[in-house]
Amino acid sequence: MTRSVAVRRILPTSPFKARIETPRKHFTVGDRVTHDTYGLGRAIEVEGDSDIAVLVDFGSRRESITQPYATMYKL
Repeated sequence: MTRSVAVRRILPTSPFKARIETPRKHFTVGDRVTHDTYGLGRAIEVEGDSDIAVLVDFGSRRESITQPYATMYKL
């Protein structure tokens, strides 16, 4: 007696495969921010209309943080 193995098809409309898009972070001049590496700071310049990079003053240094801003959060 032989058994056939059922093959499961994953439908392209399956909600379990749907990618969830995270909302983009937007910063403006003067925003207080925190960064996982550099600590607390203030946004002093925003480059580009679509927030390509943000120049942040962390007190002892200034860093240009680029998108996707994974480790930077607005306070």
